[in-house]
Amino acid sequence: MLNTLLLAFALMLVIEGLMPFLVPRVWRDTFRRVTELSDGQIRFIGLSSMLVGVVLLTVFR
Repeated sequence: MLNTLLLAFALMLVIEGLMPFLVPRVWRDTFRRVTELSDGQIRFIGLSSMLVGVVLLTVFR
């Protein structure tokens, strides 16, 4: 179980690093726009991401 969790974490880091590595200017502009969102909007994005992740885990498991 711990091995699977560490593999998932490693894959997340690889995926998270793709955009700043490939297109740093776009990543910086996107990050700047996100910092201008309200707390509620950021929470909604986070909740949406978590729900999509749970659905994908359920479907592909």
